[in-house]
Amino acid sequence: MEQNISDYMQQLGQRARAASRQMARAGTNAKNAALHAIADALLAAEATLVAENERDLAAGRAQGLDAALIDRLMLNPERIAGMAEGLRQIAALPDPVGEIADMTYRPSGIQVGKMRVPLGVIGIIYESRPNVTADAAALCLKSGNATILRGGSEAAHSNQAIAACIRQGLESAGLPMDAVQVIETTDRAAVGLLITMPEYVDVIVPRGGKGLIERISAEARVPVIKHLHGVCHVYIDDEADIDKALAIAFNAKTHRYGVCNAMETLLVAEDIAERVLPELSGMYFEKGVELRGCATTCRLVEGAVAATEEDWDTEYLAPILSIKVVKDMDEAIEHIHAHSSGHTEAIVTDNIARARRFITEVDSSSVMINASTRFADGFEYGLGAEIGISTDKIHARGPVGLEGLTSQKYIVIGDGHIRQ
Repeated sequence: MEQNISDYMQQLGQRARAASRQMARAGTNAKNAALHAIADALLAAEATLVAENERDLAAGRAQGLDAALIDRLMLNPERIAGMAEGLRQIAALPDPVGEIADMTYRPSGIQVGKMRVPLGVIGIIYESRPNVTADAAALCLKSGNATILRGGSEAAHSNQAIAACIRQGLESAGLPMDAVQVIETTDRAAVGLLITMPEYVDVIVPRGGKGLIERISAEARVPVIKHLHGVCHVYIDDEADIDKALAIAFNAKTHRYGVCNAMETLLVAEDIAERVLPELSGMYFEKGVELRGCATTCRLVEGAVAATEEDWDTEYLAPILSIKVVKDMDEAIEHIHAHSSGHTEAIVTDNIARARRFITEVDSSSVMINASTRFADGFEYGLGAEIGISTDKIHARGPVGLEGLTSQKYIVIGDGHIRQ
């Protein structure tokens, strides 16, 4: 069986590599036509998609999946329409492939510039949500890449039904059907093979829990675009506007809990803590948020429980918040350096010099002034869509949209120039 899976994955890789060369030269009109055709196919196959999804849901309930996972797994007419609309939105985005920038004349007379090009073959490994199959395929397609998708076994029937719609759309637009391949086996060995095929796969994008991403990062022989978790901070400076501070800190935590850009630790300057924390804690308690704080926080906030060292490093993805009162911005930055996951941090202040220093010294993929961390999102940044958020520092950092799924190569234009 292992040999069969190995052969199967080798074949997928070979077909993806061949398709990537065709996709690299595909025109924008053909790619957009495929995206619209896939959207049409999804809507036309609504009954089939719902039926196949029900098979996954029934299996998930039998396995005891909790209500949140069942909800993530579910496809209904509204979500299918949302997938189709997402594809059309990606079709409407500018095509980054072939864009030439920074052309300059050199003293020798040649022109030197950079052209944006696809990465090649992108492997994407994800869990639970079947809509990722359509979203990921669309982003890779529009950016001129081929992709191999490995969804979670809990969504196997849903993912294959979506894959059939994708193949139909690619074929109707005259693009290679192997440009998007969804791995059919649920054997975990397939993941291990996918992430160790550098001859066929140029980059891996894992989307899922910390355990999955840690495994991929440790075992991959292919470059990985990833973020392990989102321990995001908001620092309320002693020169902050109180109303702004309350609104931002409340929104950053309670707008949605189970997302990577939700605030997990609130830092408050001690000179303003007595004015901010009692009112803000009341707002949190009204929403059912558990507060875990330092000694000063527990003194100021009745109902707060003592935070442990582990709390400062925890991504809760739940209505739980850590709060620490700090002496000043120096201590706030030190705390962030020690405990941040490098995702998103924000400062609330009316002091321009401090704001500038904060965004200079805090080394995360997104750093904000007087704004909620919930804005750390590809759509909010004007990227239209994203494959994920990268906390790496090389190639792509922050929300990874179409441009993040491309690279650049130097191009040189001469007119019979030879080097003297």
